Amino acid sequence: MEENSSLEHHYYYPLPASSAAAEADHPNNHNDGDKEETCAEEGRSQYKPNTSQNYVSYQSNRSRLNGYALCGAILASTNSILLGYDIGVMSGASLFIRQDLKITSVQVEILVGSLNVCSLIGSLASGKTSDWIGRRYTIMVAAATFLIGAILMGLAPSFPFLMAGRVVAGIGVGYSLMISPVYVAELSPALTRGFLTSLPEVFISVGILLGYVSNYAFAGLPNGINWRLMLGLAALPAIAVALGVLGMPESPRWLVVKGRFEEAKQVLIRTSENKGEAELRLAEIQEAAASAFFTNIDKATTSSRASPTTRMWHGQGVWKELLVTPTHTVLRILVAAIGVNFFMQASGNDAVIYYSPEVFKEAGIEGEKQLFGVTIIMGIAKTCFVLISALFLDKFGRRPMLLLGSCGMAISLFVLGLGCTLLKLSGDNKDEWVIALCVVAVCATVSFFSIGLGPITWVYSSEIFPLRLRAQGSSLAISMNRLMSGIVSMTFLSVSEAITFGGMFFVLGGVMVCATLFFYFFLPETKGKSLEEIEALFEDQAH
Repeated sequence: MEENSSLEHHYYYPLPASSAAAEADHPNNHNDGDKEETCAEEGRSQYKPNTSQNYVSYQSNRSRLNGYALCGAILASTNSILLGYDIGVMSGASLFIRQDLKITSVQVEILVGSLNVCSLIGSLASGKTSDWIGRRYTIMVAAATFLIGAILMGLAPSFPFLMAGRVVAGIGVGYSLMISPVYVAELSPALTRGFLTSLPEVFISVGILLGYVSNYAFAGLPNGINWRLMLGLAALPAIAVALGVLGMPESPRWLVVKGRFEEAKQVLIRTSENKGEAELRLAEIQEAAASAFFTNIDKATTSSRASPTTRMWHGQGVWKELLVTPTHTVLRILVAAIGVNFFMQASGNDAVIYYSPEVFKEAGIEGEKQLFGVTIIMGIAKTCFVLISALFLDKFGRRPMLLLGSCGMAISLFVLGLGCTLLKLSGDNKDEWVIALCVVAVCATVSFFSIGLGPITWVYSSEIFPLRLRAQGSSLAISMNRLMSGIVSMTFLSVSEAITFGGMFFVLGGVMVCATLFFYFFLPETKGKSLEEIEALFEDQAH
């Protein structure tokens, strides 16, 4: 009763009956059953008056960005620079690698796409790993693995050695892509989760831009040194991430699953507006964990039993729930998560960035410095628009931004296809306005990607799974992302040679039309919902 009375000065909106029950189950409130019931009843009655006014006041306060959550999100998202840098730098390094190691176009495709295919291994393993050792240390595993891969690539004396480095780095990228958004989503307050969880994509874009700048800076060095410096520099952000993990808190939701309630409470206090909000979030997470692990046990007694049992849980049984015996609700969540990840890479965005020099060559731009200069402009446009999307994601919601981005990409890709076709038909007499049209269309394509699919894929994948299924469910969805990225990257040049660049961009435009329809019909809005509330959105759809 003493703790409940202290909360009276902190809560700004009514305590729901379900959360009140979970609050009654708090480990500090287990003197006897009658006291728990009394506390729950007092919670229900105490916070029912003045609901609308208090709720609005609470929402307006809570929408402010929490500094501690922001720092944790930035540290975790810095991991994503590793993938972005690799995407950007390989667009230029592959040109010099081809000349230095005398490899074919097919070998270039394998070299570029191998990182994405091998990241599938890291994505699949990351869910189980993070359930076992925690989200925080899984981020360190990702950075350490990529660090080893970057060193191997920078020192590679031959193509097989270089491929070995790509394989190791790919596993690290797979770990990073899954764990960073999940960690940030579990750490963030509901009303700023969209912005914070989109930071991994912001850092991917920053990494791509840094890769382009690296290409431009080292392009004039002797062949054999330039591409090694380009690839080897990726070790620096990996070291920074590994050190930054030491200052990061653990995910409060993972701590609750392990029965470490006091540690979870301390993290929530630092990521909330006040102690009252932290207590309420803790109660809601405890109830969600109790529901996930003890569906057949009376919730009035679950918190006391959850600690010793869930502490022994390391993700076992989740794959069966996801793939063998999913409920209709879980199936709808899987379709949404896998679908958005499929279309993110089926859009061809990564391939366009990887092979941007070839795309701009097709558009009539000659000279290495000019090519790398245009790619820097494209990188700046991509980074600016992903920042804009991140800032407005919690205001406008996931669906409007996603639909805007996919529609814009479809139009831009059709225009790019038309421009490339006109250039192909014009032969050596290329009109400058068509070249300009193609450059603008490429920049528009990556910009609309950065408004919609780029940031929202990570946000959506990390927030829609229930607590018990979140890590491994996200890893399954990200695995689809990595598989499609590898397939598109390893076939982009070959298919473009067969059907022309113009034909390829027409196909990708058609894919984005299908993506727009999928997003409209299968993805509900999750803006402003806590992670524990989102599952109900898919339950509503299921009936």
